[in-house]
Amino acid sequence: MLKLRILNMIAPSYFLGVSITTMILQSFVFIPTIFADDFRRPWSYYGCHFIFFLYISANVLGNYFLILWYPSESLQSTSSLDGSELLQPGSHFCKLCSKVILRRDHHCFFTANCIGNRNMRYFLMFGWYTSIVCLYSLVVGVAYLSVEYHLSFENPLTFLTLLPLSFFHFFFSMIPSFQLFLVLMLYIWLGIGLTCAGFCCQQILLVARGRTWYHLKKGMPAVRCTPWGVNLQDVFGKRWLLGLFFPIPTVPVDPKDK
Repeated sequence: MLKLRILNMIAPSYFLGVSITTMILQSFVFIPTIFADDFRRPWSYYGCHFIFFLYISANVLGNYFLILWYPSESLQSTSSLDGSELLQPGSHFCKLCSKVILRRDHHCFFTANCIGNRNMRYFLMFGWYTSIVCLYSLVVGVAYLSVEYHLSFENPLTFLTLLPLSFFHFFFSMIPSFQLFLVLMLYIWLGIGLTCAGFCCQQILLVARGRTWYHLKKGMPAVRCTPWGVNLQDVFGKRWLLGLFFPIPTVPVDPKDK
């Protein structure tokens, strides 16, 4: 439990550190260097890429704070928790949060919060846009390395050997430390982007089936035995299309869930 509590404190700092680093690199290094020729044009490639990056970054941070703003905790406390019969169906007690979580799915260490019925939609959008930001940063980062350091990525094996070769060249003072740092960031973006994309797809499948990670791991039956359309609407709300593009609350809070 001690290791989990330490991870619960470190993971949010890691996320914020990677987010700030990504925003600095994109805003002040990658985009200005790649599109330096048309910097002053009003509708230039520079402006389009910069606006697009701000948009997807705003969705990441917006949904991140919505997860924190709409926790899935119940008003039941540990002092009133005398037995399991007091818990609502699908609710479980989280030892890390020290709270009863309504329709608990899992504990997210990057937000230091449990994911349940109230913030599942924001968590899915947070993961989806995080994947887009990371994969977009990967592509732009590769373009920056090609322009600034004249690296060629025509060979598919170039990216696979880029990290070990970069360490080798760095130890022999053949490349600057900033180039090695950028190569490391490329692999971090790739790992986070693919992980978030795969996890979101699997999570949406569970939501459509009325399942949660907690029940799946424990071998319990589905929380909701309703059609997949009803399950998705319960998570995404009736204004689901608006919520796909903007980080705004779209899921009404049922007073019975408190």
